Amino acid sequence: MTREEKRQQVICSCIEQQEHIASVAKQEMDSAQQQSNDYGANVDRYDSYRTKMLRSRDMYARQYSNAQTGVRYLQDLLKLPPFDTVEHGACVETDRQAFLLSIGAGKFMVGNKVFFAISAQTPIYAALKGKKVGDTIVFNGQSQTIREIY
Repeated sequence: MTREEKRQQVICSCIEQQEHIASVAKQEMDSAQQQSNDYGANVDRYDSYRTKMLRSRDMYARQYSNAQTGVRYLQDLLKLPPFDTVEHGACVETDRQAFLLSIGAGKFMVGNKVFFAISAQTPIYAALKGKKVGDTIVFNGQSQTIREIY
């Protein structure tokens, strides 16, 4: 598998995870709205159940919006070529972990390998930035050598 194909596979897996998160958030948002609608007419302005449902709906709406924004951002990364140094948008494999330097989306699987989608605000991103294959970083007292960048 070429570096480009590996990179595409990693980004597509992260996109799938974000699309799943968006789908679940949309379902929950719609469910909270439906529960609020089914509750009936607003009894008074201090109706705690309706307020709870609307807050829940708003929370899931934010999650849905964030996931959709993440999907669009990751789709833009698909247009970039593989990287030779660690930069935003690169996939980095060390002897301990694998990363997609993009959005803060957490852990996801690519085949049987665990990747972490991390944002530029994380300390490990700062430690990795600008490094090349063969370089070693020390993070949380542990040494990691970069094996591959794509």
